[in-house]
Amino acid sequence: MKTDTLIATEISEKINNKTKPLGALGMLEKLAFQIASVQNTLFPKLENPHIIVFAGSHGIAAKGVSAYPSEVTPQMVLNFISGGAAINVFTRQHDIQLLLVDAGVDYDFEKSEKLIDAKINYGTRNFLEQPAMTAEECSRCFEKGAELVQQVKATGCNVIGFGEMGIGNTSSAALIMSKLLTIPIEDCVGRGTGLDDQQLAQKISILSEALKVHQHAGNEPVTVMQTFGGFEIAMMCGAMMEAARQDMIILVDGFIASASYLCALQLFPSVKTNAVFCHQSDEKGHRLLLQALEAEPILKLGLRLGEGTGCALAYPILASAVAFFDEMASFESAGVSNKSS
Repeated sequence: MKTDTLIATEISEKINNKTKPLGALGMLEKLAFQIASVQNTLFPKLENPHIIVFAGSHGIAAKGVSAYPSEVTPQMVLNFISGGAAINVFTRQHDIQLLLVDAGVDYDFEKSEKLIDAKINYGTRNFLEQPAMTAEECSRCFEKGAELVQQVKATGCNVIGFGEMGIGNTSSAALIMSKLLTIPIEDCVGRGTGLDDQQLAQKISILSEALKVHQHAGNEPVTVMQTFGGFEIAMMCGAMMEAARQDMIILVDGFIASASYLCALQLFPSVKTNAVFCHQSDEKGHRLLLQALEAEPILKLGLRLGEGTGCALAYPILASAVAFFDEMASFESAGVSNKSS
């Protein structure tokens, strides 16, 4: 944590002196400690929460790694704009500001105040044939992600979540995970948007071939992102690193977001201090990835949607952690006898 020993001790004492048995609020106590530590205060606040959803098209989608065609990516962005997607519903429910970003969708959207144009290109390249993006494109993704977070921070936001939309992006995430953690690709690959057994076997075969094509590319995180990533995944990575620099609480969504976080962690290790893992998705590789990260997710709801939905659903639990820390009586203030020594 970024706190000195004195404030860390005071935070722990404040939690332990609430009118409850030690540890009785479980993960809420861990979250309260983390949030107070990041904010370096005994009176933490969650202010103006935001979720940014990055969208990007993937060249590998043409190879049939998803149950849905690539045109679903721009169609879903239009659904986001019209307010009809799950993330729209949940952010409205919990009063979270939602920003939509075209990081690199293969479509020309009409200008809209509801969509941020950060298009790097019209989708990544097919990584069976060449790296998904150029070094310059990858760098621009990191820079644009950081820039967007700086703009959000300027609104007074101190807690930010990240979501994504991109047909084919579970393939990118699986390859990033496999390369950066040296885990066999078959252990990282899941059914994505709902592949049957035959389609799943084909997906594993395609991704195994991609690893052979790029076997000499190395395991350095920027190289791995450039080779296999998506514009939305790379932009999210840059955003996460900047959010940590800005001392913001970072809400990490599901499998794709966790793969992006993995890259951010290897590039900027202090991001770990700020990251809250919102849920364990139903995507096969996510459980192993969370284990490798030694991350304890808040929720386990069988989700595999993306869009930042896990962030929106977990946010009220963070709010409850701050509320008990700030408002719950202590044994002394309530006149309640503490546990006998």
